[in-house]
Amino acid sequence: MPHHIDYFFTTLSPYVYLAGTRLEEIATKHGATITYKPVDLLSLFGRTGGIKPADRHPSRMEYRAQELTRQAKKRGMPFHLRPAHWPVNPAPSAYAIIAAQAAGGGDLGALVHSFARGCWAEEKDISDDAVIRACLEAAGFDPALADKGLLAGAETYAANLEEAAARGVFGAPFYITGDDERFWGQDRLDDLDAYLAGGL
Repeated sequence: MPHHIDYFFTTLSPYVYLAGTRLEEIATKHGATITYKPVDLLSLFGRTGGIKPADRHPSRMEYRAQELTRQAKKRGMPFHLRPAHWPVNPAPSAYAIIAAQAAGGGDLGALVHSFARGCWAEEKDISDDAVIRACLEAAGFDPALADKGLLAGAETYAANLEEAAARGVFGAPFYITGDDERFWGQDRLDDLDAYLAGGL
């Protein structure tokens, strides 16, 4: 039976950026399909015991800063610990991803990564309409999707939050296989790979 992965994420997460397109590479390797489910992570934190970055203890934030910098260096990825446009409203980019997934015809993994890269490497405002259009076009989608299906996008975005909370998601990136194996964090992608290969 082919594998399927539900991918819960927010475009504003530095860990989603550090994941790059490794999920897509793993899925291709195992013939797996992916459903992209952008979520309002801050709302999810409030429902699952998480703490917003602004409210975390300084020691946690200091460790986060060191770890993010190390992980970016480890992967050879450009990274700004304090990007010029963070945080911004992630909903517009989420709606664009939802519309692109419904429309088809482009590379969703590239689209998600372009938003995350735009924030953490290129210091772009990923809530800006021009940035959203450029990301859509670069990933092979119609840039006009930025303006289409906004009500449906909002409804799906809200539904993704409810689904995430119901299925045990509490952070991002978060990957759930078709048989409900859960993997949290870009540092668990190797484990996801091994699981799909039957090694875990």
